Amino acid sequence: MARLLVQGAVAWRGPDEPLVHDAAVVFEGSRIAYAGSGRLAPDADEELVGDWFLMPAAVDHHVHIGLADPRAVLAGGVSQVRDLGWPPEDVFPLADISTGTDYEGPAIAACGPIVTAVGGYPTRSSWGPPGIGAEVRGPEEAAAAVARIVEQDPAAIKVALNAEAGPTLNDAELVAVCEAAHERGLSVVAHVEGEGTTERALGAGVDELAHTPWTERLSDAVVSGLVRREVRMVSTLDIHSYGRVTPDLRTAVDNLFRFRSAGGTVLYGTDLGNGPIPPGIDVREAQHLAAARMGVEEILTAMTAWSLHPGARGDLVALDGNPFEDIEALGRVALVVKGGRLRP
Repeated sequence: MARLLVQGAVAWRGPDEPLVHDAAVVFEGSRIAYAGSGRLAPDADEELVGDWFLMPAAVDHHVHIGLADPRAVLAGGVSQVRDLGWPPEDVFPLADISTGTDYEGPAIAACGPIVTAVGGYPTRSSWGPPGIGAEVRGPEEAAAAVARIVEQDPAAIKVALNAEAGPTLNDAELVAVCEAAHERGLSVVAHVEGEGTTERALGAGVDELAHTPWTERLSDAVVSGLVRREVRMVSTLDIHSYGRVTPDLRTAVDNLFRFRSAGGTVLYGTDLGNGPIPPGIDVREAQHLAAARMGVEEILTAMTAWSLHPGARGDLVALDGNPFEDIEALGRVALVVKGGRLRP
């Protein structure tokens, strides 16, 4: 089996590990065969050497891939995405294709349609195509919708609690979704928007927030409840900014800061497809995380899902610059390896 070696100046292998200088990563098949000092690296059939910073390729935990260019996403350093809402007849076949070795885009984990109230978000949104929402009326329909989605092997179940864009699921319907998903071993991701929606999601047993809440400052009690229940929070801060400082951005950054300070788990996500979010690693998103007082290692941990170790998936990004010295280096992608293969 052919081996590919990528050698750089520095490598970050994963959380709580020292940086490796004069580092090399060797791929065999779709997996990593070696990661460590370049002096000790095994021979390879192909070698790529540069003054690079090596790290695991990024994961974007919130995208709408139907509104993006998958090839540009991969070229920008993101080798895996989670699509949080798209018509099932389109996104699930694409997700299956994306795991193939010849697919020139990121591996896609899809949630399918968003479970919502009749006439609720995003069924009336201009950005959402027909079929993006699974509209339900009553707990029985809510549980049945989950059962239908589960047949297509989703990454999670997403629900909409957007009180500013129409009706929302009532508490009984929301609980029914969570119970039906949890019975099948799936987590529930909630879009919360509007006063009190985060509390409702927390009370119903939601596992993750698709966005950092921005429409209100979360109370300390709610923040503590989210952390205690181990609810994860996807960042998506740049959708309130696009390079500007806005009131919504300030509120979201404050909520995220207090959440992670209390011990909460933050996941990097951009809501790609929502406005001028760049494909690939969004440096502005990383800068907003830094504004929430996350350190560089915390940021890299939030945007990666595996480490550079033998046996791990063979996805790597090489940067022209060290993000520990300059966070903007995350936007200077020199090369990307996905599944052990160099990608254009």
